[in-house]
Amino acid sequence: MSFIINIIGIIVVFAIAYLCSINRKGIDFVSILLMFVIQLVITWFMLTTKIGGQFIQIVSKFFLWLIHCSMSGINFVFGDLVSLNGTPSFFMSVLMPIIFIVAFFDILTYFGILPALINGIGFVLSKLTRAPRFESFFATQVMFLGNNEALAVTRQQLNKMDDKRLLTACMVGMSCVSVGVLGGYMQLIDPKYVLVAIPLNAVGALIITSFLNPYKVSKEEDVVYNPAKSGERRNFFDMLADSMLTGGKLALIIATMLIGFTALITASDSVLGLIHKNLSLENIFAVLFSPFAYLMGVTHSQVFTVSQFMGEKLATNEFVAMGKLHPILNKLNPHTEAVISTFLVSFCNFSTVGIILGSVKSLFNEEKTKLIAKNIWRLLVSGILVSFLTAMVVGLFVR
Repeated sequence: MSFIINIIGIIVVFAIAYLCSINRKGIDFVSILLMFVIQLVITWFMLTTKIGGQFIQIVSKFFLWLIHCSMSGINFVFGDLVSLNGTPSFFMSVLMPIIFIVAFFDILTYFGILPALINGIGFVLSKLTRAPRFESFFATQVMFLGNNEALAVTRQQLNKMDDKRLLTACMVGMSCVSVGVLGGYMQLIDPKYVLVAIPLNAVGALIITSFLNPYKVSKEEDVVYNPAKSGERRNFFDMLADSMLTGGKLALIIATMLIGFTALITASDSVLGLIHKNLSLENIFAVLFSPFAYLMGVTHSQVFTVSQFMGEKLATNEFVAMGKLHPILNKLNPHTEAVISTFLVSFCNFSTVGIILGSVKSLFNEEKTKLIAKNIWRLLVSGILVSFLTAMVVGLFVR
């Protein structure tokens, strides 16, 4: 039954994207169908085949190794403060490892390993999906770098391109994650759902933006501009020091946002509770997202709970939602665990909209900034629909 409901849910997602399109006549349905088939193949391979399962185990063990290495430094500095009553604290075990993980991937970038991986995946993705090369490369970049970093890296080409392509890049950025936080995700939800959601989000973002903002790119414009390298190569240890400081800032920024948003939700719920004892932000969002939770194939008894997590992710961020989901994972059936876990793996929330708009304002001219500001709601719709599509596609294979 959940399979049929998921199929209906996917059709509903496509229908909403179609209705919100800037140019419905320009939609390339053949390309969209091709990308959707690619999503199905990726999910089938990673969740049902032996090779896919082995790939997930290898990558999961790799990230667990990164976390283990991180904890050696954390234990050396903080000692007994790492755990509270024998239980590792969220800040120490989930956020502090970000420092080493960011540094590790910056080392891979310094030696050209990560850029080569991004270029290779982007090239294959553009060939398979028939999407423009730049958009395919950008979708690959945001899988690893995050939204504002990807915008900064590609700003020179985006400044030369049609404004519609910048809008697509910003919409794609709503569905990204940063490789530095993957270790944190894997400690809160099943690593296999983290790893399957990342490529599905990338392809899904191309699908949804092909609905929302369709356009044709000429052969002359279908290029990826590689800016010339300036000056001599940066000193390795200088890069490494900056990278670790960046990781530390990221961990503190996430911690600050978690403290602030959690406190804000508590304060809001206290005020709403004065109106009615059952009135809260969680319950309001649960009501709004309940139809979509049902279309994800969630059982009736768990629809309200799942829709609360979906609402918390949108209003705050995925770490808040994952932190609350983690203690009850063993109470959810396999299908429900799969769809809500994959739904949460992205940066799509209200604060990300502000981050992207701020990045555009600092990197591009006023005209491009006004375009993005005018289409802010499309950014949010894009990110939400991609998360729904990813969850529903995964739901087809987990019952």
